[in-house]
Amino acid sequence: MKNKKKGNSRGNEALAGYRLLDLGAGHAASVAGLMLAESGCEVVKIRLKNRPSHLTPLQREMWDRSKNEIELDLSSSGGKDERFQDLLQSADGLIHDFTPSEAARLGLEDDKLLNENPNLVISSITGWPAGHSKQDCPVSDPIVLAESGFFDEQAAVGRSGPIYLRFPLGSWHAAFLCTAGFLARIYAREVSTCGGGSVRTSLLQGALIPQMMIWYRAENDGPGMAGWPKNHPTSLFECSDGRWLHLMGQPANAPWIKHVIDNMPAEERDRLNQPYKEIENPFINEWGVVKEVIKTRSSGDWLQHFWEVGIPAQASMHMGELYFDEQAKANNYVVGVESERLGYTLQPGVPFHMEEGAKFSGKCTKRRHRETSRDFDMGISGKGPLSGIRVLDLGNFLAGPLTTMLLSELGADVIKLEAPSGDPMRPIAWAFNGCQRGKRGIALSLKEPAARPIFERLVRDVDIVHHNIRLPSAKKLGIDYEVLRALNPEIIYSHVSSYGRFGPRRDWPGYDQLFQAASGWELDGAGEGNPPMWHRFGMMDHLGALSSLVTTLIALVNKARSGRGQFVASSLLGASMFTTETLVTSDGGLASYPRLDSDQLGVSPLRRLYQCNDGWIVLHETVERGSKDILKSAGVESFEALESLFAKINTAKAIEIARESCVEGARVNFDQRDSFLDGDSNRKSGLVASMEHPIYGRFEQPGRFWHFEHTNTGEMNPLPPPLCGQHSREILIELGYSPSQVAQFFEERVVS
Repeated sequence: MKNKKKGNSRGNEALAGYRLLDLGAGHAASVAGLMLAESGCEVVKIRLKNRPSHLTPLQREMWDRSKNEIELDLSSSGGKDERFQDLLQSADGLIHDFTPSEAARLGLEDDKLLNENPNLVISSITGWPAGHSKQDCPVSDPIVLAESGFFDEQAAVGRSGPIYLRFPLGSWHAAFLCTAGFLARIYAREVSTCGGGSVRTSLLQGALIPQMMIWYRAENDGPGMAGWPKNHPTSLFECSDGRWLHLMGQPANAPWIKHVIDNMPAEERDRLNQPYKEIENPFINEWGVVKEVIKTRSSGDWLQHFWEVGIPAQASMHMGELYFDEQAKANNYVVGVESERLGYTLQPGVPFHMEEGAKFSGKCTKRRHRETSRDFDMGISGKGPLSGIRVLDLGNFLAGPLTTMLLSELGADVIKLEAPSGDPMRPIAWAFNGCQRGKRGIALSLKEPAARPIFERLVRDVDIVHHNIRLPSAKKLGIDYEVLRALNPEIIYSHVSSYGRFGPRRDWPGYDQLFQAASGWELDGAGEGNPPMWHRFGMMDHLGALSSLVTTLIALVNKARSGRGQFVASSLLGASMFTTETLVTSDGGLASYPRLDSDQLGVSPLRRLYQCNDGWIVLHETVERGSKDILKSAGVESFEALESLFAKINTAKAIEIARESCVEGARVNFDQRDSFLDGDSNRKSGLVASMEHPIYGRFEQPGRFWHFEHTNTGEMNPLPPPLCGQHSREILIELGYSPSQVAQFFEERVVS
């Protein structure tokens, strides 16, 4: 038996004592295993003899580190290999990315594994959800994103038609969902008598998380519901050295630019701004003037100037430049890993921090046992693996509130506390609604002394406090960790920031746009030689929230065993750094990785888009074999000739030719919002959430992100995004205040 330990990086030990079997061949499952391994879990990577890895050698270096590795052959034993059975009996969990039919062929069906190993937690990732009509489609980002319509959701540079999304939108989000589902199940096992069980997610469900802001439908549209058009200009500006800056925060107020504006003739100013008059962007005034002035200096000069005067700005960096950033290094988002093949390397670290000393060893000292079935009913009756957990959400905008929304989807009772003026993102309703469902709302001014006793009673009544307020501001408001821990010593205090807990930029504001720029994805997503392109999915905000979800759940599992709360943190910088697809080699250079072509069609002839006479298809060779079998099947001698052939035939025939040579293919679908929301299989699978909103009436958006065994079928009906203070009265009554006291609070405007 082959058994080796991959090179690892130093992580926390919060999950020490757990053992996980990682059977993943692809991106999402492998990354999920990595996050658990570097949180203290012992992870055994099982390579199956007749199942090649879908990862490149470089990806295996990064995503399979910190794991023990063995090779097994289950193909002829139906999962009955004795070594595998021994591993199962000693394991707490299993992660895999088999389709349901593949799992059945190997004897790895959930029911079968759980009957033989009742305490096992199984967390699996498919392309489309298990139980869906497309459940056996390949676990492939290009295939899933093309079929579901995501290749049509981003405008291409300089041409019409779909775009090959270089960023693996499904896999990155699904990796966090898989990890979170596993941790939620482990928590339920720790505090109840439910034993193990399964939780499933998919690449589609991962991609749908940011799509909640884009795919929605309301019976009655309200203000701020217009959405963000695919072709909306973004605040990217070119400097004199050819590098681009992404700006968020009125650069026209910066002294260098203001000086030019103040001394510019009015007619010249109007001429420059005229082409941009129709652009609605709250962050940029004087668009045309700003564009011209920024061309006069280098990116380094501008960054220093903007940072000195407090204007959020970031250069669009090349993939891998973040390895040399002092802020990334200060937060251990860059880690040294000794590789057996490559020697000493620098790689992305896991994107969260646990409190020092958050290590468990020995027996459980505290459990809150509750009778719970394995069958969880998510988002309808409030039951779920986190049933009984109460969360106080103090966050605003997106990264904070999305974490707590996902906690509610796992069964937690989430109370959103806002100032009477409301979350600052409320006017942008399409974005606000994409991270707020499943909560109850109370409006309370933390600046008012009369509100303090109510707030303190809330804190004593919850298990988790979560927010994304900058920590100096939190301290001024009296909501910092030390203050809240004094009120509730077992509190889990979870914070998501822009730049991390440490380093010179730890208290700076940040936006998704800045971290798409810093991570390299604006340039890599745009294609070779093109100007940078912001992805309207806002995925760095969403990945920051998912990172916070994972670290919060790790803390919850740790608390179930130790009885201790703690401070945990994550950031947008950490989440964006984690998605880096290259590493620093022993000679200080960056390893090569697949790059998108300038037409944004793909990264290789068998991983790209092709136009046919009735639409577009995408090809995806899961494992790079260098095979030209497809040319033989098509009867041509080159890929240029294949492209010409495909242009003359229909999509169905082109896909048939590809599949004859074992290359996956799928039709690219367009304008899928209504098709998705109306899809019968989607609704039956709970992929559509349908709510009755006080303003919008019937309100729909993408639904369930996890499926627990034998449950979660049918339409999902969570609480709609709350109005500001909508549930203040009922929450106050629950806290023990009398109706007369509540009436007085409203009369004195302590509560809204």
